[in-house]
Order: sequence, then structure tokens, then C-alpha cells
Amino acid sequence: MGANHTEAPILETLARYQDVDELGFTPPGHKHARGADPRARAVLGDAVFFGDVLANGGLDDRLTRGGVLARAENLMADAVHADHTFFSTCGSSLSVKAAMLAVTRPGHRLLVGRDAHKSVVAGLILSGVEPVWVEPQWDASRHLAHPPSTAAYDKAFTEHPDADGALVTSPTPYGAAADLKGIAEVCHRRGKPLVVDEAWGAHLPFHDDLPAWAMDAGADICVTSIHKMGSGLEQGSVFHLQGDLIDPAELASRADLLGTTSPNVLIYAGIDAWRRQMVEHGDELIGQALELAAHTRTAIEAIDGFHVNDAKDFCGPGLAADFDPLPVVMDISGLGTSGYRAADWLRAHHHIDAHLFDHRRISAQLTHADDEGTTARLLTALRELAGDAAELRDAPQVTVPAPAELRMDQALLPRDAYFAPHAKVPATEAVDRIAAEMITPYPPGIPVVLPGERLTEPVLKYLVTGVEAGMFLPDAADRRLDTVRVVAER
Repeated sequence: MGANHTEAPILETLARYQDVDELGFTPPGHKHARGADPRARAVLGDAVFFGDVLANGGLDDRLTRGGVLARAENLMADAVHADHTFFSTCGSSLSVKAAMLAVTRPGHRLLVGRDAHKSVVAGLILSGVEPVWVEPQWDASRHLAHPPSTAAYDKAFTEHPDADGALVTSPTPYGAAADLKGIAEVCHRRGKPLVVDEAWGAHLPFHDDLPAWAMDAGADICVTSIHKMGSGLEQGSVFHLQGDLIDPAELASRADLLGTTSPNVLIYAGIDAWRRQMVEHGDELIGQALELAAHTRTAIEAIDGFHVNDAKDFCGPGLAADFDPLPVVMDISGLGTSGYRAADWLRAHHHIDAHLFDHRRISAQLTHADDEGTTARLLTALRELAGDAAELRDAPQVTVPAPAELRMDQALLPRDAYFAPHAKVPATEAVDRIAAEMITPYPPGIPVVLPGERLTEPVLKYLVTGVEAGMFLPDAADRRLDTVRVVAER
């Protein structure tokens, strides 16, 4: 008998919990909103508190005999052609760490694309795994990195045959996708598993005009953020498993080791509802979003000073293998200003928040939730931005290094450098010192500096001029980058 995707076990059980007026002498302490501050209830609404119940001993009984979460996870696995699915309420930042630790272990090696998210680097720091960095495919003219090639992973495995597996990020926040099928074949020829950080790809399984979905491409583990391109709540993440290279019990154990013992049922319910919505209506909803994105892209391209990046820009030899058009990435260098200034202007003048922004680009992320009304408002704001561009010119320039200058020598393991005694030195004096911290422009959250890398003048100049131009470095000990945290010299 096939899976019944009209069900949403978590959502339906939560509704029954409320209907029978279950009385809990357990956490959460607000006790079904009764103890919540009325001012909080006025802003958040009582539904938030009514849905905030214990997962075990609340939503399900103390021994989980109802199998509520397990049934929801099994339905998700069926929906996306995985063997096993696990829900997480700690975001893909936790899920990807669990995936890494199921593939490798302290003191071992893992192939990792150097365009990985900071959460991957955090996993390396916590685990003591040695990364073998696989270089992205750099578009030097656009100052943009695309996922590493199949050949790059093949070469890295040839040079490091003892590596336990590989990790690739696809799609990137800019919509560029890797050749996942090719990379999976490279891994499986050697009996090694492939982990795909597909945080930006929750929608991919549900429409044929999108890049290949990791499970269909042959990946062993895939991590997906339901809250990014789906309808889930923030922190809603799932990770999927297929094949026999990874024991599902080991993956579940790693997730349990890292995760919370107090999962938020609201986040679970959002994941469960998203799966049902996509199985029943995903092809139609995402098809409409793709059509809307095509019209919006054409309209933006007609605005003076704007160029919308598309597959012709991002795909081809030495570039990405495929392209997701829903992140509408706009090169605004023709306006003579920076993405940082443009993003601030859009928020101040039109209450519009950009998805991404850097020294020359802004991006508007479209999903199935957008319509002609939201895109009309976006287009109005962009046209006015172009009209006011003269006021935004003379933005501070960011000194972007050539691709070869961005890569620094990994002098120490990330873990060893991060936990080593450290000192703060002026950025002007940090050249040739070993970094003891991550330094990550956000968005998109890809570290420029990793613990253990030997700092160079081009990278430091890029970051210092970036901060002066409006770059945000949330994980730097000194966000103004007057000083840098380095490994102390003996």
C-alpha cells in the first residue's frame, strides 16, 4: 500500500491535543499560553503558545507509542525518494554536522568544497576532522564562486585516497548547482559516501524544471532547510539518507548527540505541513513561481543599470553545471554603487529586505509564496533605486582579490587553531599570522578566513575594505576588523 500523503501526522495530532483539552503539568512553563505575558500574546498570537507542547509526553505519549514523528518522517522520505528522513529543529547548521560525523571521525579526512557554509567549518572545529579543500570554480570576471567540478573531486580523492567521503554545497545561495550525479559517481567508485549540503534546495524534488535533487542524483546524505525555499518555520531542517554506505542508526545517534532534547513541535508541524503541500500541489505552485520569476527577471533586465544573472552567466565550462532561477541575482555595477548601499536604500525607502548583497550584487529570493503583488512592489522599488542611483554613487570600493589570492595556506587544523591560545593584533600587523577565528561575510555565510589559515595581505585588505563598504562580519571577534584574533606566538 502506498503512502497516504493527505495525512500530516504531527499537525493532525496537535489539533487533537488541543481538542481534548489535554492538561500538562510539564514544560513549557507558560502552560498553553495561560502564563504568557499578555503583551507577548498580543504580538505573537495564542496559536503560537497553544502549539508549543512537549514532543514526548505531550504531542505523543511518554514512550512515543503513537509514532507521530516517525510517521511524519517516513512520509517525507517517501515524498523525496529517500530511504530514511530525520527532522531537526536546530536548522541545517546542526543537520550538516550530524551528517559529517556519520561519514567521518576525529583525526580522519573529509573532502570539502571550499565554498562551504560556516556551519560546515564549525563541524570541522568540533570534530577535529582534517579537511581536504576542493576548490570552487571561480568566475574571475564576476568575482563569484560556483560549486567545485566533478574533476576536482576526482583529483582530490586520487591525491587523498584515505579520505572518508566528500561534501559539496549545491545549490549555492546564488542558485548555481553542482554536477551531483558526476560527483556521486566519483565517490561511489571508491566506496565513499557523498554528503550534499542542499540547504537552499528544499523545492528541488517537486518540479522537473529545477536542478537535480540530491537523492535522485545518487547522494548518500542530503541536508535541506525547509525554511529557506519552503513553507517551514525558521530552524526547520531535514536530512535524508539512502543506500548502504551509512548506517541509519549511526546518523540518528550523531543527530541525537548534537541536537536539543526539547524540540519545538511548531517547527516539526511546519515541516510536516510543507511535505503534504508539496506532494499535493508542489508542481503547480513551483511552476507558477518559475513563471513569475521569468517575468520578473525580464522586467528587471529592462531597468537601466541592472543585469539579471541567468544560466548563460553562471553555467558552462569552468562554471556551474545547472541553475535555479528563483534566486533573482542582480548585478548592479551599472548603477555605480554597491549592493550594500542598495540593500540599505531598499529597506529604508521601501521596507524591502534583499536576500543577498555584496560589493556589486543584490538578490531577491522568490518562492511559491510570491505573486504579482509582491513582485510589483519589488519592481517599483528597483526602478526608483535606479532613478536615485546618483545619490548612492561614490560608495567605498571593495578590493576583491583574484581567485588565486583568496586561498591561504592551511597551517593548522581548524580545531587546533581555534582552541589554541590566541592574541588580538591590529589587522595591519596580521599578515603571515595564523588565524584563530572564522571571519565570514554574511550573507551568504561562506568564510573568507578559517582558523588555521595563514593570513595574507590581499585577504585582509579585502575584508577591511569590505567592512568600510558595508560588509557584515558577524562571527569576527572585532566586527570592525581593527583587530584580528590570531594564534599566539610562543
